[in-house]
Parts: sequence; structure tokens; C-alpha cells
Amino acid sequence: MRQVDITRLDLSTNTMSKRVDYVAEEVPLKIILNDVYSFVIWCSPLQFKELTVGYLFAEEILYNIDEIESITSNETDHLCKIQFKTSINLDSRMENRRWSARIIPLIKKSTSPYQHDDKIVTVNSNLTVNAQTILNAICQLNQKAHGFRETGGLHDSGIFKADGTMIAFSEDVGRHNTVDKVIGEGLLSKTNFAECFMIITGRVPGDMIYKIAKAGIPIIASVTAVLNSGITSAQKANITLAGFARENRVNIYTNPKRIHI
Repeated sequence: MRQVDITRLDLSTNTMSKRVDYVAEEVPLKIILNDVYSFVIWCSPLQFKELTVGYLFAEEILYNIDEIESITSNETDHLCKIQFKTSINLDSRMENRRWSARIIPLIKKSTSPYQHDDKIVTVNSNLTVNAQTILNAICQLNQKAHGFRETGGLHDSGIFKADGTMIAFSEDVGRHNTVDKVIGEGLLSKTNFAECFMIITGRVPGDMIYKIAKAGIPIIASVTAVLNSGITSAQKANITLAGFARENRVNIYTNPKRIHI
């Protein structure tokens, strides 16, 4: 976050005052693969390594964390470099990558709102979670959301075990970035995602479900709204999708059997 000077207008008292405020910071993260391929993601200046790993996994460039030879992250220069093992054909991975889930070729006839949604992974998990555990997890998330409290301009995500233990947390200006970050953190620690659930503070669209399904997370709950594309994708992926999880209530849109009272 960054400190800035502002002018505050208070119409209730018709006064004007000079104050100090905090705003969320956005920087260009440059990702370099094998010193050959590079691209930029705009994000908050935190957890560059986790964001890079989670993003590469979601975009089907990285299949497994063990494919990485080395990771170098430099938060000062906004840079993350990854070297794949020599056995990995990175040229082929880059050629066949998922690209942007929001760019749909006009020549492709599809009822899906997102590219490759027809190939979404089916999540197989016997995990069940108490609804109160989900609400308690949201309280944990809110307690760690220092950046949001200071700026009001950040999203948060967290991954939790079935008993509510938090194992990954992130804040970012982009809600998709927070999902990539916590999945990346989980991949780096070799988490069994089938035994976990995710909490996010932002809306849930179909392309976010694609990321979560690829990781194998069976339950996602948002403190705010879900989108119709999120419901469609969650149904295809056998994911339990919940929204408006707050104030002693949870709206479950798909696969309600995994959340119980």
C-alpha cells in the first residue's frame, strides 16, 4: 500500500480538510521462463513467486511443481524467473497454453462463456465441511486482511483444511491474482487440495472456477456474489460453490451435500 495526501470534502458539515490516506499499489510483475519467454501481470507487490507458480499452473504451462528447476523472485525489480527442468518441452507448452480464458475465438461455436470450459477438470473429493467452519474461516481471513482495512482496494483469498486451519493466504488488487497466489502457495508446499476448501472476497466467474478445478479444490465460498458462469462451470466440475457467506448464512448454488449444518 502507498501513503498519499488527499483533500476530504465533508458535505454534512460543508468542510474541506487535508488528510493522509492509504491506497492499494499495483505494479507490473515480469515473469521470465527459461530466459526465453516473458510476459507481465499487473498485481500487488507481494507473493511474486506464489502468483507466478499459480498462474503458470492455471494456464497449463506448469503441470507439476516438480517440473521446476529453480525460482528466483525479486520484489524490488518486480521480477520472477523460473527455470524448467531440461526434460520439459517448454516450447510445446507455450504453443499449446490455455491463453486468456476471456478471449474466445469467433470461429469456435460454444455455449460456454469461457474458452476451454468444455475441458474443465472434474473434481473428485469426499470432503464435507460444517457451515460454521466456513464462517469461522471468513473471520480468520478478515483478521489477516490488513491491506483491505487500510485501503479498501484489495481482494483476499485463503485455503483452509476441513477443520478450518488456514494454510494459504493472499491479498491483491485482482481477485484472480489472489486465487493464483494461494494455489501457487499450496503447490509449493505440496498441499493435498482435495482435502481443502477456499474462501474468497470477490465475485466468482467461470474462469476462476477453471483455476480452482484444475487444482482439485472441491469447495469454494465467497463473501459476495457468484456469477451465472461460475455456477455453470462449478456444475461441470463437480465443485460446491457458495456465495454471500456471511452473517450466519451461506447460499449454496451447486453440490450442497459437501456443506452441512
